[in-house]
Amino acid sequence: MSRMNEIKHILEQEFVVQDLEVFDESEQHRGHTGFKEGGESHFRVRLTSESFMGQSRIARHRAVHAALGQKLLGEIHALSLELDTPVS
Repeated sequence: MSRMNEIKHILEQEFVVQDLEVFDESEQHRGHTGFKEGGESHFRVRLTSESFMGQSRIARHRAVHAALGQKLLGEIHALSLELDTPVS
């Protein structure tokens, strides 16, 4: 399973997902530190979830990092998170 699909799968299992997009932005970082040929080193995640209701921005980030785990986070160089709650 690709890292991008692994990220999607974990987040879908761990959170009540209203919207989820995972982007592999590795190619945009060619020549930068952490770039790996073949991609899967730099990701951006947009996640909208009721699970984030009442949580601070830091708490949301910590929850996503905890869900993904140290092993997966250690395999990628950069992870950008856009975490929101649904608009009523």
